[in-house]
Parts: sequence; C-alpha cells; structure tokens
Amino acid sequence: MYRDGARKSIWQEEVRKFSTETDLNSLYDAVIVGGGITGTSTALKLQESGKRCIILEAANIGFGTTGGTTAHLNDFFDTTFNQVIRDFGPDNAQLYAQSGIDAISIIEDNIQKYQISCDFRRKSAYLFALDEKQEEQLKDIVEGAAKVGHEMSYVNEIPFPIPFREAVLIPGQGHFHPVKYIKGLCEAFIKLGGYILENCLVEEHDEQKDYVILKTSQGEIKAKHVVYATHIPPGVNLLHFTNAPYRSYAMAFTMKNDKYPWELGYDLSEPYHYYRIQNIDGENLLIAGGEDHKTGHADDTGECFSILENYIRKYFDVETVFYSWSSQYYEPVDGLPYIGKLPGSNKRIFTATGFRGNGMIFGTLSSQILHDLIITGKSKYGDLFNPSRIKPIAGFSDFVKETATVAFDFIKDKILTEKIDSFSEVGEGEAKVIKYESESYALYKENDGTLHLLRSTCPHAGCQVRWNSAELSWDCPCHGSRFGVNGKILTGPTTKNLQKVFPYQKRDS
Repeated sequence: MYRDGARKSIWQEEVRKFSTETDLNSLYDAVIVGGGITGTSTALKLQESGKRCIILEAANIGFGTTGGTTAHLNDFFDTTFNQVIRDFGPDNAQLYAQSGIDAISIIEDNIQKYQISCDFRRKSAYLFALDEKQEEQLKDIVEGAAKVGHEMSYVNEIPFPIPFREAVLIPGQGHFHPVKYIKGLCEAFIKLGGYILENCLVEEHDEQKDYVILKTSQGEIKAKHVVYATHIPPGVNLLHFTNAPYRSYAMAFTMKNDKYPWELGYDLSEPYHYYRIQNIDGENLLIAGGEDHKTGHADDTGECFSILENYIRKYFDVETVFYSWSSQYYEPVDGLPYIGKLPGSNKRIFTATGFRGNGMIFGTLSSQILHDLIITGKSKYGDLFNPSRIKPIAGFSDFVKETATVAFDFIKDKILTEKIDSFSEVGEGEAKVIKYESESYALYKENDGTLHLLRSTCPHAGCQVRWNSAELSWDCPCHGSRFGVNGKILTGPTTKNLQKVFPYQKRDS
C-alpha cells in the first residue's frame, strides 16, 4: 500500500488493490470521493441502505491520513467538553459527548457484522499533567466531562515511565489496525454491489438540478449525490478559511525490557504526546506521536523526528526505531468538525473535514451523519456539525489568526524567495524555492544529480510551496496541498499537479 509520503507507516504492509469493473456512463446514487475511513465507511453505510455507490480514489485505498494515523479510538476529544459548553451550550456539549460513543459503536458493529479482523481492542486511557499549567487544564477537562456524564477518575499511578503531577483514568477507549479495518469495509462494500475505482482523480464538479457531473482523470461520471471524503474538499471554499492544515509525527519502537505500557496515554503538552502498543507480525511496538506543527511551517521537518525520538528515549527504555512517519489533519477554527452539505452546494454535494486529532472517530461518525442527510434529509448531529455554521464568538480569534497567516504566507513567499544565479548552487539531495530570471521555482536535486524543476506556485490558490525534507515533498502552507518531487499531487485540496518545467539529468563531462 502506498501513502502520501516518502516514509513508511506501520500500517503499510497491508497491500491490496480494490478497483472493480465499473461503468462510468451510468447514473450512480452516490459517488464517494476518497478511500480513507470516512469514504469507505460512508460508502458502505449508503450501500447497505440500497443505494448504488462508487468510491473514487485518486491513488489507492488508505493512501491519505488513514494510512498514517496512530489509530486511537477515543470518546473524549481534543476540543474539551467545557470548551463546547462555553461556546455552544450544555445541550450541544451533551450531544458532542454522545458522538464519540456512537462512533466507536459503529466500528464495533461493522467488525462484528462483517467479521473484520483488525486488532480492535477496548483499552483504558490515561490523561496526565506534567506541570502546574497542565494541572489546571486537566482540572478543566475533568470538570467538563462530569457535566456531560463522561467518566474520568483521578489516579495515583500511570503505566508510563513519565514523571507526572496529576492523572486521570478514562475507561472504555480503544485502538485498532486502520488499514485492516478499511480493507474489511471495502470487501463488504463490494459484496453488497458497490464499486471502487482507484487512480481516479476527481478534478471538478458541476452541480445541476437533478444530478452532479464529476470530471475525473478517467472520464465523466454522474451521480445524484457526491460526498467529498478527501480531508478537505477541492476548489476554493469557505472551509479552506475555517480549517488549518497540520502535520503530526509518529514513531514505532521496540523496547529493551519488554515492559510495554498496554493502555493508551496522553500528556497535555503543547503539542501533546500520545502512546499506544501495536503488534505487527508478532512484534510488539510502542507507537509514540507528537511534535505537531502547521503544514509548511517547520524549517526542518526531519528535526521533528529527532526531537520526538529524543523525548521518548529520555523516558522509555526503547531499542530500535522500526517506523517513522508523519500525516496530516485539519484544525477547525471553532473546535468542532464540519460534516454535512458543502457550503455553496444546493443539496447534492456533501463533505466532512476539521477532525483535529480525532480522525478515526469523526471519519466514522461522518458515515452515519452523511447517510442520514442523504437518505432522510436530517441528522441528529446536523446542526452541531453543519459546515455552514457561523459562530461570531467561538473560534473567531482563531479564524482571524489563521486567515491572517494565509495572507502573510501568500505575500511573504512572493517576496522572500531565495535568489540564485545558477542551478549549481543547489547541492545533491537539497531542495530550494529559488528565483531565476524573475520567476519562482521549486527545485530538487537528487543524489545522482537529476534536477526536478517545477513552478513553485500551488495551483489551488496561488501560494508558494515549501520543502518538507522528512517526506521529500513540496507542501503548501496556506491550505495543505502537497506534491511529490515530480510535482504530482500527494494531498488536496488542489486537483492539479505543480507545473513541471523539466526533469534534467546531469551528464558526465
């Protein structure tokens, strides 16, 4: 299985192509764009209700964040219950608390119904404060949980070798193997008559009265409904200004003393660290994550792995790093995901984004919400997670900050691109955004001297891309589009590659 980065994640040993024989000339009830947990879960749910559905995936099933998650299953979230109470009221906070319970139940039901072997386990989670400031945060989290009836209890010990000041135990959480799980969903979907077409990039849509026409890399296709399960929808939309792209880093270690902490763990640092165990091919591995930052806003992404590894080795008796990888998620400005009708659509196009660090949960919950909206026109979560909601208080300062950051990136990168007189100034294995004869380019030189020269302007909204040395990719700091060294799309919302000027092979003199 391939994914959207140069580094291999712990889940990628699961390899299978899912494309089926498809008829692009017929009218589908629903086209689901994207083959991660959101898309596969939603497609299966609609197919179960008798709809004729097809999944269109630009690369392969699990290519995006589902192939790079750490696959924690929590019914408590990055946005705390108290924050939701303050911004959206106690009734909505109660509904928000129910959403996590519903999502894990959907996963359990799918596993049981379709006999999916995906290493699912229920586990207790430990949330712990490392300093006085985090103690206050933890207190606020526990108070909010009590208000919505979510169980959290203070404990004196944790199964992690990290000095802490206070900690709580949260029962009933879980984890699983995400790629095995979505493979099971795909197999069930196909058995029910669903279609999957991989290597099919959706380039644009035309919403008409009775159906939507999708223009794809493999031809046009019509559907009564379209679901963009692509992390962030393509085009330029309101959601691109209410969500900010972030990258998170993960590593998987063996341990010297076999003292694996079998529960789930989270501190309250900024950004926070998180821990779990996964058995791969008979080997137990400690998965640790953290060092998050806004996409395109780290000078040296490789250093993020070094910082994370040093932090883990400081506290855990780890031995070998088996895997290290990063993945992308989106932060919503008011803290809640956007699941429902795409802003600007009449009634036929839907989307799901803004999951923060809770993608497995909200991706799963999206399947139920989008199913209900398409089948019945309403969902109990419809108003709370409405993508068109506008809250003048909740998230407004973040909205201003993120929008200002996008504008600053747009201007700064136009002005501060590095000027060089010759391609020879770029070393082997090095990448730069350069100024050459008044034009800006993204230049990468392979170790054998091969040059990849691209226009550095992201086709999505015109921002300048930046180099990600850890994943060997060009990342857009504005809306999170990412490209390989050859300019090919890795991550949307762009639907176009970076313009290739030339690949130039160095000749021996």
